[in-house]
Formats: sequence, C-alpha cells, structure tokens
Amino acid sequence: MTYADSFLDYLQNEKRCSKYTVTSYKTDLTQFFIFCGGQGDEVDLLHFNYQIIRLWVVSLMEEGLSSRSVNRKLTALKSFFKYLLKEGLIKDNPVEHVLSLKTEKRLPEFVDHKGIDKLFKEVDFGDGFWGLRDRLILEMLYCTGMRLSELTGLKNADIDKSNLTIKVLGKRNKERLIPISRRFYKDIESYQALASEIKSMGAADYLFFTAKGEKVYGKLVYRVVHRYLPYVTTIEKKSPHVLRHTFATELLNNGADLNAIKELLGHANLSATQIYTHNTFEKLKKVYNQAHPRA
Repeated sequence: MTYADSFLDYLQNEKRCSKYTVTSYKTDLTQFFIFCGGQGDEVDLLHFNYQIIRLWVVSLMEEGLSSRSVNRKLTALKSFFKYLLKEGLIKDNPVEHVLSLKTEKRLPEFVDHKGIDKLFKEVDFGDGFWGLRDRLILEMLYCTGMRLSELTGLKNADIDKSNLTIKVLGKRNKERLIPISRRFYKDIESYQALASEIKSMGAADYLFFTAKGEKVYGKLVYRVVHRYLPYVTTIEKKSPHVLRHTFATELLNNGADLNAIKELLGHANLSATQIYTHNTFEKLKKVYNQAHPRA
C-alpha cells in the first residue's frame, strides 16, 4: 500500500470523510505526484520542498485554474503532509509555510421570498406522480436546508410523524434532527401514499426514487432544480445548494439565532454559518439607503 493509499484509507475510515472528499483528494494528490515526476506516490518524500510546491501552484494558475480551485488542491496536499508528519514518515512539513491564494469572498446566492412563493404556488409541476416528486424534492431542500447527499440518502423511516422531525446523515456520518411543520409533513404523507402504489421493491426504503425504482441520484436532483428555478429567479447559479442558502438566509432574516441555524445546517463550526450574516447586512444597507433621510 502506498503512502497516498494509507492516507486515503485514513480519511475514509478514521476521519469519516465523504466519498466525494476522498475521491477529490485522490485526484489532487495524483496530479501533484505526476507533476513531481512520479506515479501514485512513487516519488521520494524527502525531496518535496517549499519550492516544488510553489512551482506546482504556479503551474496550476498558468493552466487557468481559479484561486479557489488551487486552494482546494493545496488543502488536500496540506492534509496529506500533516498525516505523514503525524505518522513519523517525514520530519518537516513542506506545505506548512505555503500561503493560500487570495480569493474574492462570494456571497451565497439565494432565491428571494417572492420567488419561493411563486415556485410553490404558481409553477405547474403537472398532475402526475413524478411532478409531485419533483415538487417535494424542491420543498425538502427549501424547508430543511439539507445537503444534496443527505436528500438522496433520505429514507421513509427517517420521517418521524409524532415528533415532526427528519433524521439526516450528514458529513462524517453525523446524524442530526431537523424539525418540520405539520403542513410540510402532510405534503410528505400525501406523496408517500401515492409512492407506495407505484414504487418497486428496489428502492422501497428510500423516500425519493426514479422511474426504474432506484433511489434518486445527484444529477437527477440537479436537473429538477435547474428545470424549475429559472421560472422564479434570475440568479446565475441554480443548484440544490442555492435552496440550502435560501433556507439559512430566510431563517436569519426572520430573527433566528445563528447558533440554531448552524445546528440545522449541520455545520461543524460557526464560521461556516457566519457567511449568511453578510446577506443580512446587505439587506440592512438597502433598507438604510431607502429609508434614512441623510442616506
């Protein structure tokens, strides 16, 4: 087993990182090793130094990668060398003094309340079951703020009628409970009643499934979101995560505590949640400029 394989195994089994993270880190490390003249990690670890890593960063920028993408690859490299240091395989961490590139802070895009209202009151999803499924997918993303991976893995047993909660399995296999309204539960219940009539046994446990009876997958959910959001918003990005951003922004704008939002979103620390305060501040500035006589 190579050092890279050991590291990836550590990420998956000890750190409980998502499959997406492990795959991304594997790709980033392979690209770095190839740049250094090896395959896999068949290069001498002792020969890695600050200069080589800086040259790699420069080469990535010359290829046209954004600062954000380069920083993501640097994060993978930093994690790898931190692991090697912990295991006593190297004495010094060559990435320790490599600074991340400066990036513009992008505010999360979200659908305004009028757009959300239009989405669920005016947009035609059709009379068939699959239109009902697509509508509930959008409603689930908006009403719970769950991640795409959490939605695709959602099972019928995760819906608790008596407590009006949904159990989701988040990053690093951490479970959390998200409260839902009785009205939203009734929408879920109506969908489940129809689903039980047509669902094949292949995806019997899963809340959302395909016409083939398999659980829904990421690209399908992306297509659903991309199909319907253009009817209600002109924002450039139209992805499941936009509805997660919308969920958080709505809560914050209506007085929810930031720590409570952090728990609902499943963020590991508050700094990840604080980005939504920027959207709220922009709203406050707009109100100030419109209402204050000296603005």
